[in-house]
Amino acid sequence: MASSDFSVPQQRKLVTELPGPRSRELHARRRAAVSRGAGTLADIYMDHGSGAILVDVDGNQIIDLGCGIGVTTIGHAHPEIAAAAAAQADKLTHTLFTVTPYENYVKVAEKLAEITPGDFEKRSILVNSGAEAVENAVKIARKYTGRRVIAALDHAFHGRTNLTMAMTYRPWPERAGMGPMPGDIFSVPISYPFRDPEGMTGEEAAERTIDYIVTHIGATELAALFVEPIQGDGGIIIPAPGYFKRLSEFCTENGIVFVADEIQAGIARTGAWYSIEHHGVVPDLVTSAKGIAGGFPLAAVTGRAEIMDSVQPGGVGGTFGGNPVSTAAALAVFDLVERENLIGEAQRVEKAFFDRIGDWPSRFPIVGEVRGKGAMIGVELVLPGTKKPNPEALKAVIQYAASQGVIVLDAGSWDSVLRFLPSVVISEELIDDAATVIEQKLTELSA
Repeated sequence: MASSDFSVPQQRKLVTELPGPRSRELHARRRAAVSRGAGTLADIYMDHGSGAILVDVDGNQIIDLGCGIGVTTIGHAHPEIAAAAAAQADKLTHTLFTVTPYENYVKVAEKLAEITPGDFEKRSILVNSGAEAVENAVKIARKYTGRRVIAALDHAFHGRTNLTMAMTYRPWPERAGMGPMPGDIFSVPISYPFRDPEGMTGEEAAERTIDYIVTHIGATELAALFVEPIQGDGGIIIPAPGYFKRLSEFCTENGIVFVADEIQAGIARTGAWYSIEHHGVVPDLVTSAKGIAGGFPLAAVTGRAEIMDSVQPGGVGGTFGGNPVSTAAALAVFDLVERENLIGEAQRVEKAFFDRIGDWPSRFPIVGEVRGKGAMIGVELVLPGTKKPNPEALKAVIQYAASQGVIVLDAGSWDSVLRFLPSVVISEELIDDAATVIEQKLTELSA
């Protein structure tokens, strides 16, 4: 996109310290009115944004490398998304699709059938959030197979509802004190190339996973295996080549539903419509959310028709799922991704990041690895000379970056991975500026 296409100049600009006085005032009100359980990463309150820049209530222009955890993939406040939503809101805001249906829902489902992997007949349901999509995928897989057990990979994040919380790997902060957890949920080993034994192949890691399933669960007991092809909250973990191919074969051989959770990595973020495409694997079910509607709440489960249609009418659904305004925004997102080649833009962003920060492991002793696909990049921080996680360094980097007008995310089971999920329209100049800010802290910590 040309610079003239953005309503805010695409540059970092600080006019106050961060957080500024208006943000501090709002934060005092927040503490008095909002549960502390809804914690914030940076106490900087936003007013508006455009592209990859957010503007806070004090007028500071901030580089956003988080996108609300991967939601505004196409950029903040895209005018075409706003226009599509506004036009729909003028016509119809709600009827509930399962009472009196409407065309938008059908058109989104048709598009999902087109863009998700696989050339078989597909069906979709639309819901509100990623966790709700995962929970419905569990229900559908159990109904189809007649089995109850669900497996997810180590380091997974699948949501914060009671069921999806049980599928999420780490206990803190998502699960601590929230039990009891639902039963029949297992966590199984993943391929984690940075931490696996040196030389372990994807196929060997898959056999380790399969052995765990067979010996601890029983293949005939398992309804579904849920995988994030690229784990986001887990630390931008990308399993080794061949890992998912072997797991998919195992699932097919044993009547297990293979589910790709694409809530964070899907919808063009990684340089493909869905990140499972990088692994050359076709899942049975796919969950979509986050970037699907440009900031409006929408999520989906899409998959093989025979699996999706195994559920009786009324077995899935919800009051706001597939809302007319959200689906109008999603249709505009689909159009933008194709018309503006945002898949290609994600590939450009990947190259720009690796060109700029790919040498960090050799320059900074606390950087163990830089990895990622598209606009989904992870920097694993370690204690110098080891692979031991360095959560203190991560916290320091995030706090410093925020104070300088750069929003970055944490990730990893040990809170030791710096996570970048920028918009795919971010410029090389903004990437360079953000990297320069972060390097200032990496240099200090490495000393």
